[in-house]
Amino acid sequence: MFEIKKASLKDCSVIQRVAKIAFPATYKDILTPEQLEYMMEWMYSMENLCKQMEQEEHIYYIAYQEDRPVGYVSVQAQSKDLFHLQKIYVLPSCQGLGIGKVLFEQAIKVIKEIHPSPCVMELNVNRNNKALFFYEKMGMRKVREGDFPIGNGFYMNDYIMAIDI
Repeated sequence: MFEIKKASLKDCSVIQRVAKIAFPATYKDILTPEQLEYMMEWMYSMENLCKQMEQEEHIYYIAYQEDRPVGYVSVQAQSKDLFHLQKIYVLPSCQGLGIGKVLFEQAIKVIKEIHPSPCVMELNVNRNNKALFFYEKMGMRKVREGDFPIGNGFYMNDYIMAIDI
């Protein structure tokens, strides 16, 4: 069984530890090693994780299986009726156990607590990411796509998916 706990600043190292395994495993066949390294620093350095929580109002939750962190999710308000599922990752050894589904549901739950009236949750997903099917299964739909510059000449080649909440 697993448990979901809200993360605080003191949990940034836990998120970072899981990310160092889950993020590269997700993108090893999609991105170059150079882009992977750049994105890991951009999203998961201690400085940037703390900035996300303190200044950018990302709300993180961590999934634990028998006290071992195995995944995380974060959401962020984008505008009055729009939220963004910024991150959702599960360790490769724990995928297929329903943890991703529970993290996804946690994201929706926290958005409903923050914003009880109808709204939309969007996410960016790489067009070659196998998780695309997971998001569709969870009720999301493709609403647009784009190639988004992220610095150092790198791009995120994504679908933007959405779900009405």
